[in-house]
Amino acid sequence: MGGPTPVVVFEDLDSTNAEARRRADAGERGPVWLLARRQSAGRGRRGRAWDAGQGNLTATLLLTLDKPPLQAAQLAFVAALAVGRMADAYIPGGLARFKWPNDILIEGKKASGMLIESGAAVGGGLWLAVGIGINLADYPQDVEQPATALAQYLRHDVIRAPTQDEALEALSAAFNAVLTQWLAEGFEPIRQAWLARAVGIGGSCTARLDNETVSGTAQGLDADGALLLRLPGGQSRRITAGDIFFGAP
Repeated sequence: MGGPTPVVVFEDLDSTNAEARRRADAGERGPVWLLARRQSAGRGRRGRAWDAGQGNLTATLLLTLDKPPLQAAQLAFVAALAVGRMADAYIPGGLARFKWPNDILIEGKKASGMLIESGAAVGGGLWLAVGIGINLADYPQDVEQPATALAQYLRHDVIRAPTQDEALEALSAAFNAVLTQWLAEGFEPIRQAWLARAVGIGGSCTARLDNETVSGTAQGLDADGALLLRLPGGQSRRITAGDIFFGAP
């Protein structure tokens, strides 16, 4: 992608992903970032309500790709690498780690998550809404998974957490770089870079799926991004969606 990606800023919005869907349905193809200062109906994975808190980043990238949905889902790993690079500009390098499928953790606490949605684009191709939330200055307290914010881990040479605009500028530049690599070289270099900062690989893992819960050992990523889980009987199970918990079940 050449040059900076345009940004549309909303003071108040129901949801940046919902706005991306509306624009895609109206024929907009992107790329464009949609940034909300405040969201009234933010959503996380599996339809969960999500409150971003004050001063944190809530933004969605709307873009259109000529790729099948399963391959386009690899954008979750592209986005994770972009968030990691953005975080590295403010906190010690490599402190931000990746938890499958789409969480960014700092010292085991969630600092960022994402929601990727897609549909058939007007005029052909697949529109994708890459919704990203990053805890910059604040974080939720009453959540199932402990959370944190970048402000808790700033390097000694960084005087404050980034503003929403600063964070999105850095995120957009990092996203463009990783996206360009993915489009040119395929998923393997993205997969390897993601694994280098992954948590839980090689340890015990429980996957809470729609109709069952399975436990085993997280072996790594398959060539397409699926999580490989070795079950107690020795069989390998591909996990393509679900809630993942590392550690003893």
